[in-house]
Amino acid sequence: MNNSDIVNISRPLTEMARLQPDTPAIVFPQEGRSLTFRELDKDSDRIAGGLREIGIVRGTRVALLVPPSPELFSLTFALFKAGAVPVFIDPGIGARNMKGCLAEAEPDAFIGIPKAHVARRLLGWGRASIRITVVVGGRAFWGGIPLDKVRRSALTAPFAAVATRRDEVAAILFTSGSTGLPKGAVYTHGTFAAQVDALREMYDIRPGEIDLPTFPLFALFAPALGMTALIPQMDFTRPGTVDPRQIFGPAKEFSATTMFGSPALLNRVGRYGESHGIKIPTLKRVISAGAPVPASVLKRFAALLPEDAEIFTPYGATEALPVSSIGSNEVLEETGEMTGKGHGVCVGWPVRSISLAIIPITDTPVTLWSDDLALPPWEVGEITVRGPQVSTAYLNRPEVTALAKIPDSDGGVWHRMGDVGYLDTKGRIWFCGRKSHRVMTAHGPLYTIPAEGVFNTHPKVFRTALVGVGSGSNQKPVLCVELEEKAGKPEQDQIRTELFQLGSGYPHTKKIRTILFHPAFPVDIRHNAKIFREKLAVWAQGQRS
Repeated sequence: MNNSDIVNISRPLTEMARLQPDTPAIVFPQEGRSLTFRELDKDSDRIAGGLREIGIVRGTRVALLVPPSPELFSLTFALFKAGAVPVFIDPGIGARNMKGCLAEAEPDAFIGIPKAHVARRLLGWGRASIRITVVVGGRAFWGGIPLDKVRRSALTAPFAAVATRRDEVAAILFTSGSTGLPKGAVYTHGTFAAQVDALREMYDIRPGEIDLPTFPLFALFAPALGMTALIPQMDFTRPGTVDPRQIFGPAKEFSATTMFGSPALLNRVGRYGESHGIKIPTLKRVISAGAPVPASVLKRFAALLPEDAEIFTPYGATEALPVSSIGSNEVLEETGEMTGKGHGVCVGWPVRSISLAIIPITDTPVTLWSDDLALPPWEVGEITVRGPQVSTAYLNRPEVTALAKIPDSDGGVWHRMGDVGYLDTKGRIWFCGRKSHRVMTAHGPLYTIPAEGVFNTHPKVFRTALVGVGSGSNQKPVLCVELEEKAGKPEQDQIRTELFQLGSGYPHTKKIRTILFHPAFPVDIRHNAKIFREKLAVWAQGQRS
């Protein structure tokens, strides 16, 4: 094994502790708590040493249920240093899904706050596999070891990070389950390292910058990039309900240069900023992901930023991130107008480390990759990617892995994104929606995003969702509409007529003749932005029956 094969994703933190020891690594303004890079590195060293004493070592799989806090950062880097494998699961997926994920992950250890331990014991989470438990923010609990005791049991000498291989498993990240049961994407240390490198290169991120992340996973990237992570006071499982003052306040006080927020958060904060005349003059860039960001949201939020700042919308998924990126200037000057004319949403050019191809749509496995699968520009198909930041398997789900992964003859793996789209002649990717959400009509398939883009141009429409009612290849297309403001039946009838007029101008929307108004779309738990079209389809069926 040569040195280039040895990668441990904790090493950037240790390097930053050497280069900028007294710079804050994480700040929790509402709690008045912070850790410098040196303090975070030393604390994670002590925890890694203590975890080793209780049997959490290289290869130990550890369920980590700790909310954003200094302890979460220290524990995560400690587990990476120890070569252990943290299992990250969204707490908002519900008790039943949580039990299923833990049964699938088969963790040897469980580290969580007291509330998580209560649920674990009462609901039987991980009963068959968990043998070590650690309590964060509490005393010994049903046999669990307090984190403070873990810290005290370690030597004070620096902990030498395990020399993990590039292809060695670093973590299991469960998807949100917004399009089915949550699945555990297997991340290696090389996967994380490639993500950090891609984000640094794409957005020219420099050590010493101040990051305001509103999604826990992106918060963990900040110290590895040399940025200070400024953690706002909010419910991270409901970003669409954030108090905008908790974003504007810390951003101004600490001169944030970077911010990550879901489209739902940007919409809420942007509206507040617009109505109160507030700007964020220090931001250089805003990054938003989780679902397509409407041009109206980009325009509103961009007005809060300095002229040379931009909002970037990277495209990707838990299994592959980032895949591509586009800036708000290009969207507002060119591609946004095309979205409104039914072309789909442009998500930019593939990042340099990614190979990308559009292949024919099929719901069955593809057993071997061939370059002949690639479709020409403008032809809609499934988006597939290969690269160092692309996970190659799901944990203990061979059938799902076979559906989502395509082995290459040279030993590589292509990931099927489960999204449909196409490439234009410039090489840009245009996103047309989830493959599973296409509506199979008697006249051929309808893709959600190109259809919705037309109707979303109506000034009184907040968002729309195209769903299919019925089964097989003879589904009836139904457009569900969520308005900007509540409207009575006469106004709804008028809007419906205007939407029919909009749709009549395009071949792929003129046959949509059923429009239903919904008070508030169901959305995903992670970003509050992905529309649960499966639930809307059931609702639409009930409205028509």
